[in-house]
Amino acid sequence: MDMAENVKERYGLAKERISEIAVEDGIQGEYGVYFRNMAVFLGEIGDAYNYAESGKLYEASLEELQERNRSLYRDILPENYERSYGNPSYAVKKLGDGYGQLLSFLYAELRSLIAFAYEKDLFEMTIRMELFLEIYSAFVCAGEEGEEVPDYEELRQIVYWFVSDYSELSAKKRLREQLSPEEDFVLRIIADSDLDDLRYLYYFGEYITEEELETARHLSRMEPEEIRRMADTYTEGYRIGFEVCNKDISKKKTVNILYCLGFERMIRAAVDNFAAMGLRPAIYRARESVLWGKSIRKNGYYGAAANRQYEYDHKEDQALYLDKQYTNRRLEVMKEAFEELKEEASLLGGPAVVEVFGEEPFVPETKAETLKLSERQQKLEVAYMADAGELRNEYIKGEERSFTIIAFPVPAIGGKYEEIFDETVRINTLDYNLYRKIQQTMTEALDKADYVTVKGMGENRTDLKVKLHELGDPSKETNFENCVADVNIPVGEVFTSPLLKGTNGLLHVSRVFLNGLEYRDLEITFTDGMISGYRCRNFTSEEENKKYIKDHVLFRHDTLPMGEFAIGTNTAAYVMAKKYGIGDKLPILIAEKMGPHFAVGDTCYSHEEDLVTYNPDGKAMAAKENEVSALRHTDRGKAYFNCHTDITIPYDELGELAAVKKDGKKEAIIREGRFVLKGCEALNVPLDEFIHGMNSEI
Repeated sequence: MDMAENVKERYGLAKERISEIAVEDGIQGEYGVYFRNMAVFLGEIGDAYNYAESGKLYEASLEELQERNRSLYRDILPENYERSYGNPSYAVKKLGDGYGQLLSFLYAELRSLIAFAYEKDLFEMTIRMELFLEIYSAFVCAGEEGEEVPDYEELRQIVYWFVSDYSELSAKKRLREQLSPEEDFVLRIIADSDLDDLRYLYYFGEYITEEELETARHLSRMEPEEIRRMADTYTEGYRIGFEVCNKDISKKKTVNILYCLGFERMIRAAVDNFAAMGLRPAIYRARESVLWGKSIRKNGYYGAAANRQYEYDHKEDQALYLDKQYTNRRLEVMKEAFEELKEEASLLGGPAVVEVFGEEPFVPETKAETLKLSERQQKLEVAYMADAGELRNEYIKGEERSFTIIAFPVPAIGGKYEEIFDETVRINTLDYNLYRKIQQTMTEALDKADYVTVKGMGENRTDLKVKLHELGDPSKETNFENCVADVNIPVGEVFTSPLLKGTNGLLHVSRVFLNGLEYRDLEITFTDGMISGYRCRNFTSEEENKKYIKDHVLFRHDTLPMGEFAIGTNTAAYVMAKKYGIGDKLPILIAEKMGPHFAVGDTCYSHEEDLVTYNPDGKAMAAKENEVSALRHTDRGKAYFNCHTDITIPYDELGELAAVKKDGKKEAIIREGRFVLKGCEALNVPLDEFIHGMNSEI
């Protein structure tokens, strides 16, 4: 019997047994209710598979597709979540401490079957159904022996060996998704569907709301030339990223496209553009399974989040099984997967990302009942991420790859969605040459400085000194990259990797959104460029606030360096934010262009420090490393953190940003939110026009 037949037989047996569990009373009480509910859900998954396999999916009406889609996600929607086993608090209340968390984890893992059903991947469905049956059998056996529940450690071991046994296959399949366009499930939907018929959105197996439908409708109403303009900006940014860094794009054959559903019309045009560059797209799903690297940070294509609190509640589910043996195994199978696909890996050019913004800001609730990594597990995860990053860079070399990121609003941004969308397209296509000239003036002033001071105004308590590298030959070298619209769209920043020793002080922002999470009154203290303290006011408990920052800004590191200091120059984006009242909904991609920003973590030149890059004026970028990244020569494991988070001070909280020379003479770049450096006056025009417009309305 070949593997396909074997899997088909296993699937049939598992499906039959699960259908029996849905109606039997082999387990009494709350545990019986749980297992019967899960069996019913798995029956729905089987039905979804049959629906896709038979072709009925493509024949159904929009209304039928919508109802089927909502039915699969109904249980975790906010209005139902308080009584869902996906909610660890409810699971613990009904099933007890320990068992509740483990069975809530199982619930979450089984939800990953939705995507596999639509992809008609029987193997991935079967192994999770068998996991369910194995845990169910443990409860049945316990009951037969007169025990209400099996030993908790027995259940945890079942989970542990499930994850360990299938990690190799999953690692190879995940990597193949990223590197092999021929296996691309989503590309066929984009290329072959009638994009005027919105039923196509339900072919992906993602949760679809009115947001995705309206995004697709809006793009369908746009002129083809406008769609082409959006796609051209996106793909040209990718191409220019190779060009400005002196990287040969002709060596690459594959590009990863990461995006949110609804933008297929633009993505289809982008695929054509990439093809003209000799690049084939590999578009992979942001997976929900622990075997495939589940994360609250979406890595791949994705639909709507049915419930962001649900995703947050399960972000540390690996606490069930994470140990040294497992992390070592993960690295082994990752190495094996890369070896098997090393030719494909060498041909990957990097990601081209389409971000979205406009969703209602999310402030998570912290729950005592969720699984949490122990301190030892956190250190293991940090070490693993560092080793995995190095391994990935060994096969997909940083000095040879590039990327680009662009962002557009979604309908949730409000009643002026279409107007904001059009304004965002304008922001994304501002005059490249104008900004290049202005930023050239700024870099020339900054290159004369020994350090830069940044002070807040009003209630902003920022007081920072940022130490700059000393240039060997100022006529040929620069400390700041003149960044126009290439990898980071839209245009508008100059940035550097500051020296750590001598970089000191307090960074404060009253409110900021980082990686989709809100931070209120965020403070970070730097001592010789390293984070020495942090706090915020999201929660009443200081301990909760510190954990929140450590988990999601420091990514569980004890400290991080200031990897980047930049000055955003896109006052047009700032005015857009003020005009429409959407400052709290803009992605960091745009927000970082609206004032000075500071990144904690790796520099912008991570793994590319030894490449020579030039500004448009021909000067070589000299500030490409700091004292930490320089450790790559002696102890590479300590040189990188595999994270980079930008924190922006908006213009209206900025008192002064000034370049200070060695003799102490100071030249202000920005004062009280306005550019005062000679040659930068044009940046104030959008600000003046906005103020004039406001006064006219009054």
